[in-house]
Amino acid sequence: MRRLARVPLLPLQVTLLLATGAPETPVSAPRSLVWGPGLQAAVVLPVRYFYLQAVNSEGQNLTRSPPGQTLFKVVVKSLSPKELVRIHVPKPLDRNDGTFLVRYRMYETVNEGLKIEILYGNEHVAQSPYILKGPVYHEYCECPEQDPQAWQRTLSCPTQEPQIEEDFASFPSINLQQMLKEVPKRFGDERGAVVHYTILNNRIYRRSLGKYTDFKMFSDEILLSLARKVLLPDLEFYINLGDWPLEHRKASDIPGPIPIISWCGSLDTRDVILPTYDITHSTLEAMRGVTNDLLSIQGNTGPSWINKTEKAFFRGRDSREERLQLVQLSKENPQLLDAGITGYFFFQEKEKELGKAKLMGFFDFFKYKYQVNVDGTVAAYRYPYLMLGDSLVLKQDSPYYEHFYVALRPWKHYVPIKRNLSDLLEKIKWAKENDEEAKKIAKEGQLTTRDLLQPHRLYCYYYSVLQKYAERQSSKPEIRDGMELVPQPDDNTSICRCHRKRLSREEL
Repeated sequence: MRRLARVPLLPLQVTLLLATGAPETPVSAPRSLVWGPGLQAAVVLPVRYFYLQAVNSEGQNLTRSPPGQTLFKVVVKSLSPKELVRIHVPKPLDRNDGTFLVRYRMYETVNEGLKIEILYGNEHVAQSPYILKGPVYHEYCECPEQDPQAWQRTLSCPTQEPQIEEDFASFPSINLQQMLKEVPKRFGDERGAVVHYTILNNRIYRRSLGKYTDFKMFSDEILLSLARKVLLPDLEFYINLGDWPLEHRKASDIPGPIPIISWCGSLDTRDVILPTYDITHSTLEAMRGVTNDLLSIQGNTGPSWINKTEKAFFRGRDSREERLQLVQLSKENPQLLDAGITGYFFFQEKEKELGKAKLMGFFDFFKYKYQVNVDGTVAAYRYPYLMLGDSLVLKQDSPYYEHFYVALRPWKHYVPIKRNLSDLLEKIKWAKENDEEAKKIAKEGQLTTRDLLQPHRLYCYYYSVLQKYAERQSSKPEIRDGMELVPQPDDNTSICRCHRKRLSREEL
């Protein structure tokens, strides 16, 4: 993941101008639509965001960028001129379908509130201006909502997540004492990558088991971020920071499986799955530390469908043998497939034979009409980003999955290909010969993934997993020997005044 220098922070007010594309029916500012969590003060996220839908004077939604030299203008400022706050608002993202994504990151809390003006020319769009009554907290303000159900309602969290229900079906109860005895012996050796966490009174404690636990920085940062926003349940659990899921016992085995939490699941394991460290970290560091995140990708999907190169595309490391097969297929069928390995580690002896491809920016992948998704060591963590583009995804059949795969269907959201890639060329030819159907599948996949992977839903998902885990735990969690407190980052806390009354769990 390529890192960028931190963007300069902007003063009290940021004005954005957005020039848009080719002539079409003029936009009606009053009829255009504005919605999204970034218009609610109580939805605290690292990057707040909302959407614009351009609508014409006849009430029809535009399906491409609005016409000519017209301009959208967005102004974000504090309600009180006495409050000087730093807000970064980049250029709105044109999603090339008549909708736009507006993002802003706050670096300080606003006590009086925010005013968001959205203009098209000199006219206010929809119900602009939007008033967010204060306080409006920034990401690093430690001020958790004391009523978790109220927090879930505010975020419009789903009442059920199919993958969570499936994961916990094997664990009607969780025997903490069994876990304490077994996990260190089974998974905590020198090669281990497991971290033992306790959450108690909304504080995070942990100890590492094994040598390869550096990725605890990613689990730390999302748990701390959650704890700043909502009162977490008391619980004790183990997170696997390695690539492969760990628990191979079946529910019928004696002793039974242990609910290890992992970022990737598989058909032959029983781990409880969380959103991957990749999409979680990119959400936390969006607009300052990463280039690819779940929002930025939506405004960088390359040329329109008709102007994309009509080939399948792949770039990546040599982390699975099928990826080498892709390159060989590409050499034999360059008119259908452009595939290359950008780095050799597992199969270094193949570099001379297959060659090494130059690195490409991820956004440039979408110059191609078809994207091939092949597993790495486990599930390919590029998959959510590919699905958010507007190319057709050709997905390898796989035993591995991430938290959202359960909602996606072959031939509706993507085109499946066999694990040994034996039908890949056939599927590419099908897509070329059935362009409208391929385009429809690509769009359906993109729209569904946009909904599933909204950043606020990641927070909902994490909380739901912790909540279900705590409900099933048989013993009270404790701060164990060797555990240390994971402190909240000291970032603007001196000017963050929490207005919420701290309640005890008994009061709640």
